[in-house]
Amino acid sequence: MSTKPQRSRLEEAISKTQLKIRRYEEMTQPIVPDNAIGRVSRMDAINNKSVMEAALRKAQQRLEGLQRHLDQLGSQEFGKCQKCGENIPFARILLAPESSFCVNCARI
Repeated sequence: MSTKPQRSRLEEAISKTQLKIRRYEEMTQPIVPDNAIGRVSRMDAINNKSVMEAALRKAQQRLEGLQRHLDQLGSQEFGKCQKCGENIPFARILLAPESSFCVNCARI
């Protein structure tokens, strides 16, 4: 596969991930004490905030991986497993960009 379609797909994935990060950041704003919501509702809101914070961290890791792969595009390091040196399928790079290992090495 030439680098032009790969660049396009990586840039598209980066844009989508940046959009997710902005949404997650909005959803992780501090929970303001409010007498209008009950204690259970407040606890539920705090729990939801924790879930969104975890999703935000995962999206940020994904973005870092996508940007790292985009920077490496066209170089000899692009798509190489850091452990065994084999080629990582491009679909895996898009699926799990935060990993720098092929499926076999990631299992170990």
